[in-house]
Amino acid sequence: MGLSVGIVGLPNVGKSTIFNALTAAGAESANYPFCTIDPNVGVVAVPDPRLQRIQKFIPTDKVIPASVDIVDIAGLVRGASKGEGLGNKFLANIRETDAILMVARCFSDENVIHVEGSVDPIRDIETIELELILADLDGVERRLKRAQSAAKSGNAEAKAEASLCERLTAHLGDQHVARSLPMSDDEAALLKTLNLLTAKPVLYCCNVDEDSLPDGNAYSDLVRERARVEKAEVVVVCGKIEEELSTLEASEKLEMLQAYGMTEPALAQLTRACYKLLGLQSYFTAGVKEIRAWTVKVGATAPQAAGVIHSDFERGFIRANTYALADLEEYHTEAAIKSAGRMRAEGKEYVMQDGDIVHFLFNV
Repeated sequence: MGLSVGIVGLPNVGKSTIFNALTAAGAESANYPFCTIDPNVGVVAVPDPRLQRIQKFIPTDKVIPASVDIVDIAGLVRGASKGEGLGNKFLANIRETDAILMVARCFSDENVIHVEGSVDPIRDIETIELELILADLDGVERRLKRAQSAAKSGNAEAKAEASLCERLTAHLGDQHVARSLPMSDDEAALLKTLNLLTAKPVLYCCNVDEDSLPDGNAYSDLVRERARVEKAEVVVVCGKIEEELSTLEASEKLEMLQAYGMTEPALAQLTRACYKLLGLQSYFTAGVKEIRAWTVKVGATAPQAAGVIHSDFERGFIRANTYALADLEEYHTEAAIKSAGRMRAEGKEYVMQDGDIVHFLFNV
């Protein structure tokens, strides 16, 4: 499994409905097996209209989008950090993911019991966050003891770790998440080695009723305000509608979307937001056999991007012949792009841009 996003929430907030809809929608792609690969892991296609725009000028039978791994994590209950419910398994599952998609219940339904007895998305988010903070605090306190012991010998790395762990202990103890602690680049690198739950980036998903589409309701507005302060993103979804949409034919789907004032399923927006949350971007290769989106971290160099296709490409990298989708839409063919002097020859230092269309030259 590559980089993954864990879907987290209290019981009965619609996590599994959203997860099932995501994997069902992904399975529509005939060219790529987007599906559930484990009882709780789904490989989900990242909807990208740029692929179809490329295909207008480079006709091909096969279009392969990028994908993102989504993990459906068991519902958390109060006391998870102390092992309540599936506490330990729940925390271990989150630890294995790279980012968190926090689903908040933003709908009232007498038939769906809320574990806390009433609908209050902010309280629910804070319940989850507190359990993650308590689990982190426990781990940081253990690391602090070890680092303090090692620092006695004058070990500079142990001293730096002890210093960070002291600050984290106070910060977490005040019920703040680790990602909100101001820190230097060196400390941020050190923080990664601690693998803290509250250091992971978070995306909020507001699960609303169908009457609240497409913009949400008073509950989701509360989540939006919280996310704005945290500089986090929010996506409004109606899990029930998304599950239904994932089973429909294209024409019926379009009709249903229009009825709710939507241009695409909310899960398309959600998947793209998850991709961005992981710090990922796409570049494209396009030829008669296939048009394909390849995934790289933001900031990846051309040789690193080539290595995603095959390690030989990175090892023997010579250059990347690159152009933009706008060039293809203006000049229509690669030959015309070259003639116009818009095809760029980029070397080993080139940092890939989202949406680059590339041919790699390599020598093994």
